[in-house]
Amino acid sequence: MTDSRQRTSEFLAKHKIFANTIDMEVLVERFLSEMEKGLDGNEESSLKMIPTYTRVVDRLEAGKPVIVLDAGGTNLRSCLVSFTEDGDPVISDFRKTQMPGIKAEVTAQEFFSTIADETERLIDKSDRIGFCFSYAAEILPNHDGVPIIFSKEIKAPEVIGMPVGASLLSELARRGHDVSNKRVAVLNDTVATLLAGVSAKSEVPYSGFVGFILGTGTNTAYVEDHSKITKLPLDAGRQIINVESGNFDYCPGVLDRAFFDSTKQPHAYHLEKMISGAYLGPLSATIIGQAIEEGVLSSRFAQRFKEIGPLTTTVMSHYLEMPFNEEYALVSCVKGSEADAQALWMILNAIIDRAAKLTAANLSATILKSGAGADPRRPVLINADGTTFYKTEYLKSYTEFYLKAFLQDQHGRYYRFTQIADSPTIGAAIAGLGV
Repeated sequence: MTDSRQRTSEFLAKHKIFANTIDMEVLVERFLSEMEKGLDGNEESSLKMIPTYTRVVDRLEAGKPVIVLDAGGTNLRSCLVSFTEDGDPVISDFRKTQMPGIKAEVTAQEFFSTIADETERLIDKSDRIGFCFSYAAEILPNHDGVPIIFSKEIKAPEVIGMPVGASLLSELARRGHDVSNKRVAVLNDTVATLLAGVSAKSEVPYSGFVGFILGTGTNTAYVEDHSKITKLPLDAGRQIINVESGNFDYCPGVLDRAFFDSTKQPHAYHLEKMISGAYLGPLSATIIGQAIEEGVLSSRFAQRFKEIGPLTTTVMSHYLEMPFNEEYALVSCVKGSEADAQALWMILNAIIDRAAKLTAANLSATILKSGAGADPRRPVLINADGTTFYKTEYLKSYTEFYLKAFLQDQHGRYYRFTQIADSPTIGAAIAGLGV
């Protein structure tokens, strides 16, 4: 090993960026403990384990349109969805705009006015609204949702604590619309992704379902027995739990802490800030900055790196994908220095490798908690959504490596991945049919 590679390895080990600094068994046990505390209603748990009052259904009502709103990490989408007799979704009247609060802070009035703008054009086409709300929200028994916290750097503090369904209907009523027969089902995008997985045709008798998103942010959902949701008085049955896994409290090293402290909510969403698309690039910039300070990367690299602008997840992924493509910004930063080129690749690869192991720990804990997947003929279906998971170089393949080694080989649980197009939209429509 060259001196440069040796220094880089020592740097990554010291700052706990290497995936092998994580004990998978210990981490999964800690994750499961947080899940149990969340189901018990322990306020100290970093996992909210939010009940959704949403059950898995076997058959969808055909031909009944649902207005679908999808408030994502960056975009606000609206459309109309119905299902054929065979259960196939039909999506029409689609439109996309920017989420309120992503560029500058907005008031509650401004927030709901933007949502109403997108609803108004479809208001006469259905009395059912499926509102996919991609942020932590307490779901009420009437299927409305009350935001707990905004992740992904959305700035709308006045909306916290307001029922989003009722607030939307109130804004529509203020504009003169009759909303007396309108019903809104608010659900998390990960819950919607799980529902889309359940609705997909399959010859395999799946023993369980997981919704998983790794895009701008991250989250997981699964189906839990009512008897284990001890914080609520529930009759016998099962319902989908929104884990809010991105909020898992875990900080491997001092550089992670420094990065957390630079974000809007330093003490929240630690897992999300180490694996998701909104944060992997900026986290990498923090780690690269420390590597420059410790002489792992050269002063010439430092000057060039300063000139390329903010580091995004896409930019870092491009370097791992094509480290000799001079059209890519990071390739230009290492031009003429093999030591810098190799050190940078090792740093970025280690960040992705660790993110994959953390992702596998999240999924492993969720499947183990569900109790499903013990029969290899009846695996758990993981409907995974999000461009970060699929497009970031090595992230999916490394995740699958850690999942097989830990969940399947060590714990005898079996699973399959699927990717269903428009999952949040389809799932929100399914939820809308149920209210």
